[in-house]
Amino acid sequence: MSVLIFIDQSEGYIKKASVEALCYGSTLAKQLGMHAEGIVLGSLQDDLPALGQYGVEKIHHVSDPALDHPDAQVFTNVIAQAVQATGAKIIVFSNNADGKTIAPPLSAHLKAALVTGAVALPELANGFVVKKSVFSGKAFANIALNTEIKIITLNANSFPATVLGDATAEIIPFKATIDATKVKIISTNKVKGEVVLSEAEVVVSGGRGLKGPENWGMIEELAKLLGAATACSRPVADAHWRPHHEHVGQTGLAIAPNLYIAIGISGAIQHLAGVNRSKTIVVINKDPEAPFFKAADYGIVGDAFEVLPKIIEEVKKLKA
Repeated sequence: MSVLIFIDQSEGYIKKASVEALCYGSTLAKQLGMHAEGIVLGSLQDDLPALGQYGVEKIHHVSDPALDHPDAQVFTNVIAQAVQATGAKIIVFSNNADGKTIAPPLSAHLKAALVTGAVALPELANGFVVKKSVFSGKAFANIALNTEIKIITLNANSFPATVLGDATAEIIPFKATIDATKVKIISTNKVKGEVVLSEAEVVVSGGRGLKGPENWGMIEELAKLLGAATACSRPVADAHWRPHHEHVGQTGLAIAPNLYIAIGISGAIQHLAGVNRSKTIVVINKDPEAPFFKAADYGIVGDAFEVLPKIIEEVKKLKA
């Protein structure tokens, strides 16, 4: 029996979230006395054997280029074949776009219980109970999985991506029956930027308090110094000050960085729903009554145009 971890990739390179899923899945496998195995679909350029350092023993690779672009129905059928071939009892996904679209139909196909958005390893003392976030991160629920096969999707930054050893993974070519895709890609618009927002560990975000797009240079400068991604509130994206792919919140992207710096954002509940899983939140706002201060770990009451240049200056001194 094994724990099978879906290794998500884009353009041949393994996503950061997949490393977290590998560490989670391999740690769980060790607790249960199972083998940790991975599955990756499509053409790869990354060093797959090196993923063994994250605890995975074998990686099943379906290298057909037809799988280079995700199709939930096709991926579901291929992964189901791998589950049957490996005898996997637990399947782990990242709770990202691919995991959210593949795990539910796979759950129905395998008649397997599913928990999405897990934030910790299962409690095994009384069955198999998984802790997950609910109500946009405002609370937690403990879900018992009672089926023979179980599926878990792991929230980003919920489990440390750490090296667990110096082993190399055995790469096993996997032959699967691949259905013809019904998805036709008409065009691809790539997100520009040095750091991908969905995988960033540090995010610097701005709101209407910056008064206009011409003042975004401060946000970008601080982000570059910190190796961070940039983000914004919904009103900023709606006003076309920033591109919509930077919009974080309930109706935008939900993120969970280690550090989220909010500048000139009041902190409406819709915005908080997308960022409240951040490990540390720093708020800079001239309004002492801004709702965001109630959710912040650290807050600075002051004008962003006075505070931010001073922070940038001090960061430059620290990096000098």
